[in-house]
Amino acid sequence: MIGRILGERYQVEELLGEGATAIVYRAKDLRLQRIVAIKVLMPHVNETTRKRFEREALSAAQLNHPGIMAIYDVDKDREYHYLVVEYINGQPLHNLIPADPRQVAEIGKQICLALDYAHNTGFIHRDIKPANIYILPNGQVKIMDFGLAIPSDGEFKRLTAAGTVIGTPAYLSPEQAQGHPLDRRTDLYSTGIVLYEMVTGILPFDADDIGSILLQQVKKAATPPSQIMPGIPVTLENAILRALEKKPAARFATAKEMADALEAVLKEEPTPSTAKPVATQPEEAPPYRKATTPLNKFDPTVRILLADDHNLTRQSLAYFLEDVPGFIVVGQAADGEEAFRLIGENKPDVILLDLNMPGTSGLAILPRIRQAYPDVKVLVLTGRDENTYIMQALRAGAHGYVLKASSEEQLEKSVHDVMLGHLVLGHGVAERLVQDLLERGPAQTPLDAIEKDILTCVAAGYDNPEVAHQLGMPENEVARYLMAIIDRLGVKSKTDAALMALRAGWISLEELHKF
Repeated sequence: MIGRILGERYQVEELLGEGATAIVYRAKDLRLQRIVAIKVLMPHVNETTRKRFEREALSAAQLNHPGIMAIYDVDKDREYHYLVVEYINGQPLHNLIPADPRQVAEIGKQICLALDYAHNTGFIHRDIKPANIYILPNGQVKIMDFGLAIPSDGEFKRLTAAGTVIGTPAYLSPEQAQGHPLDRRTDLYSTGIVLYEMVTGILPFDADDIGSILLQQVKKAATPPSQIMPGIPVTLENAILRALEKKPAARFATAKEMADALEAVLKEEPTPSTAKPVATQPEEAPPYRKATTPLNKFDPTVRILLADDHNLTRQSLAYFLEDVPGFIVVGQAADGEEAFRLIGENKPDVILLDLNMPGTSGLAILPRIRQAYPDVKVLVLTGRDENTYIMQALRAGAHGYVLKASSEEQLEKSVHDVMLGHLVLGHGVAERLVQDLLERGPAQTPLDAIEKDILTCVAAGYDNPEVAHQLGMPENEVARYLMAIIDRLGVKSKTDAALMALRAGWISLEELHKF
């Protein structure tokens, strides 16, 4: 697109960024001789996405506020639908995390004043998060992306079905997470998440799968920020915790009221926080997988234990893995018993486990490892590709099954995917599972057709955005289905759900290749 002139008026100059459905360019308006940004919709998107794109234009065009990105034009050039918007020469809010409490209060006040204007104009944003907030060099806040905004007067037809979850999971309000009707207070909750993250450097609700995050949004009270970052002003902490109340009625009534509370922070001298948490105590939550990430969640190191009876194989693997940034080999074992002992001593994140070893084999020790060390990811790395070995390993709780013939790149990706909570089936493994399940015939299943397709994609190694793309569903609708599946099956994560479905024969891997 660089150099192309859209609509005989906008000359594309530079790529600024790209997402799943649109690409953003810097361009020059040849008629008015000014720099603008152009958001170009990708031609392959579905009709719902195109309508949401048009809604962004209709929503933002009715808003005129210094804290909201302005929209100038909307048009189509051949197959390209595009928006022309204000060029924001600033930095994303992400760059300021963590921030000084007074800066948090100032930015939060500006966000709330802009939201108050939008709410009074009749719009709820629904997707407040750091990625949609930019800060200009003079400190001015700009809220962007009204593609998910909905008018409170119902003037436009809804583009999401009742009960559908839409937005970004880490910043969703409890009512969004449950697909309930929304009012302006949903934006205040999301703003509270943003301010919490700014002042502490971490999210109040975080986990290694989306279903767990949604459950936390609904059930779990936020840890008071002062317990993570001592010394923040009491008034700031109370404002954040009030915004994070689970029941909308307990939050600020309006964004202006929240802005006033943040303005009060700026008028006082900073004092150590002695505030008590104002969030209500959560109801007893259904079991969900707790985040195993340490407080310093930015540490990328993956601790790996190798278990293989061939010394040359182990050494070769160790040399390769030690060269991968973020990987460290913490131990090597020649049989299952030694591997079990070294797990207790070295606390690995992942064990690469061969199945055939003298003495206690990998297949024999695997159930003991899963029972004694449930947080350790077990990635089977073996030369055995027989159906019986694959199914026995998966039934015993292996998180992945990869053949030794895999490339180094495939092995590196498998370790990363297992750490992300994905079920990993290496090349040649999934195909054998398909044949085995076909030979056993259909099984009675508690899953409906959509749930089966979602878990089939999970079993194939797709993450939530990829599942959404493959099935043509909103990402957060996929998350909602997964949350329901996890809750119904009584498992801890989507990976465990996929493993259960594989073992029981509920999901059809015959369909694997269509994804």
